[in-house]
Amino acid sequence: MARLEVRSFSVSVDGFGAGPNQDLQNPLGVGGMALHEWLFKTRTFQSFHPPAGKEVEAPGGETGVDDGFAARGFENVGAWILGRNMFGPVRGPWLDDAWKGWWGDTPPYHVPVFVLTHHARAPVEMLGGTTFYFVTDGIEAALERAMQAADGKDVRLGGGVATIRQYLRAGLVDEMHLAMSPVLLGAGENLLEGIDLPRLGYACAERVEGEGATHYYIRKRAKHEESFGLLKDRGVDGVEYQEGLRSEWERDRS
Repeated sequence: MARLEVRSFSVSVDGFGAGPNQDLQNPLGVGGMALHEWLFKTRTFQSFHPPAGKEVEAPGGETGVDDGFAARGFENVGAWILGRNMFGPVRGPWLDDAWKGWWGDTPPYHVPVFVLTHHARAPVEMLGGTTFYFVTDGIEAALERAMQAADGKDVRLGGGVATIRQYLRAGLVDEMHLAMSPVLLGAGENLLEGIDLPRLGYACAERVEGEGATHYYIRKRAKHEESFGLLKDRGVDGVEYQEGLRSEWERDRS
């Protein structure tokens, strides 16, 4: 069954998924690039974005735990969902069609990408199989269109922070992989502030130490209305509930 998943999303130790004041010079906000140092070193990342001057060489980069998580992030993905800020720094109505993303003529997605926005825009077809579609009627509509485009594969929710928070609050995220970098930002966009993940039915199912980040795998037990109301209706203790979710997750893996 197709899932909506957050994969390889970097956060700081103090919970920020982006720094403040995003602009052309700071696409991830001030200090935000430091969150992704673990990713930049991997062979997976460098196969998409080779260092300057090494574009014609065989992919470099490190292999290992971090690279494994980075590679897994692209497996079985049939479509992406992005927020407008993740697509670019332009705000308000689209003045023209000049801005086509941060990634040049060949973005790393290679599948349909659905961008949440309040302002309509015609689809933008890029090289390598990526087409950006602009969705103006909300997160549920974007998810429905992405699932249809994915044709049985998973949909990856790429961010940014505000977009992931919307989908989490709506209970629509099935799985989430967070990579915690050894960085303190102090300000920016906090990913989980004010969101009660246990009450929404999520549990931390796995923790793995990588070379440059600690990886947390958060999983929702079931995408059904009865799971949403379990804590409220049955008065289950939060810790006990998370242990139950972890046990079920382990059974599913076996």
